[in-house]
Amino acid sequence: MKYVSTRGEAPALSFEDTMLTGLAPDGGLYVPETVPVLSKGQIARMRLGSYEDAAYDVMAPFVGDTFSEDEFRELIAAAYEEFGHVARAPLKQIDSGLWLLELFHGPTLAFKDFAMQLIGQMFQAVLKRNGRRITIVGATSGDTGSAAIEAFRGLENVDVCILYPHGRVSEVQRRQMTTPVEANVHALAVDGTFDDCQRHLKDMFADHAFRDEVGLAAVNSINWARVMAQIVYYFTSAVSLGAPERRVSFTVPTGNFGDIYAGEIARRMGLPIDRLVVATNQNDILDRAFRDGEYRTGTVMPSISPSMDIQVSSNFERLLFDAYGRDGGAVAQLMQELRSEGGFTISQGAHEAICEHFSSGAVSEEETSARIAATLAESQELVCPHTAVGLEVARDHQDIAVPMIALATAHPAKFPDAVEAATEIRPPLPNRMADLYDRSERVSRVENDLGAIQGLIREKRAK
Repeated sequence: MKYVSTRGEAPALSFEDTMLTGLAPDGGLYVPETVPVLSKGQIARMRLGSYEDAAYDVMAPFVGDTFSEDEFRELIAAAYEEFGHVARAPLKQIDSGLWLLELFHGPTLAFKDFAMQLIGQMFQAVLKRNGRRITIVGATSGDTGSAAIEAFRGLENVDVCILYPHGRVSEVQRRQMTTPVEANVHALAVDGTFDDCQRHLKDMFADHAFRDEVGLAAVNSINWARVMAQIVYYFTSAVSLGAPERRVSFTVPTGNFGDIYAGEIARRMGLPIDRLVVATNQNDILDRAFRDGEYRTGTVMPSISPSMDIQVSSNFERLLFDAYGRDGGAVAQLMQELRSEGGFTISQGAHEAICEHFSSGAVSEEETSARIAATLAESQELVCPHTAVGLEVARDHQDIAVPMIALATAHPAKFPDAVEAATEIRPPLPNRMADLYDRSERVSRVENDLGAIQGLIREKRAK
């Protein structure tokens, strides 16, 4: 399996090099040269095995010969052994034709754990084998950072620096990043937005001297391995509801588009997905792009679903690459327009190709709070605000003939203020995290400037 850049100018890489490289040298994102297709028999057999068995079957074609079968199975087992539910990603019916896919049973209570825990295992195996040391730098709107720190804390071959927007993540999200005591992990609070953090991260990768100096690697959703690991729960949930004989649809609350793009890959691998529904909050650039074909950035508006407070959805570039017939030059031109003009118009043909399988919707703050309250009243389920965004949009896109699976992307205890305001119930943290508010924090605040951030990373890495 080889991987190519969405902008067409970078050399094709193996899975191992793609995972360690993250962002392509031409600024593009790596995607598989071809997408493997699973037979109906292979998909149906997933009903009989564990989540780990399905994970191996789905991901092995993408990994190629980077790991032996036994080694890859061991890495998968280690990645998910600390999850708090034996099913890893259990389904729960909450209404007629509507299911919640619970993705918050990992160590940091968010869907990011599914990919990050596996990436931690894979990085450790490859770096130990090669005798290399790297510096992982990530940008987070809340959950990626804590998941990355949890996955890499204490590893000998890795330094981790996570950029997050100061004052724009929940207290639980912040404390999950700032309370680990391991010397190799560092939380950097940037005086800016998530989009600023993400832009600085991309600029660091474009600075080849800095990239080589610190051994830069990325674990944001720009890293293909992140997308790959998230494909699995689309398969396990769909087969639980009758796939491959029965079609299913998914609604995904998303900001950076990585999680729902994993669903698109699952569809291309043969999973009978009827619709992939994009759910956004008031930062609705993706909903506008799907509705009107205009991808135009605006001002990020803080919300009670902060992980979606994004105006530049990096992984949307991967979908554009497919929609434009894998024309890297066309994608590079669109990304240049985005940077210089703040947006672009999607061609009619590409827009029609995208909308063939995707739908979208946006949800206001008031609607989000109302859905949290209604879900508790109707099904006795407390949900986080991001999940509520997904549920509100899912209800508008249900088809009585097709089950709808809404992704529950985080535990409600990660956003206790929003949940309590909507329900008058403050969701408690799980027992294993009950002392989170008592732990000491360790964080470095930094101005919204690339040079200042690079200097701080050099300083942290040298200690």
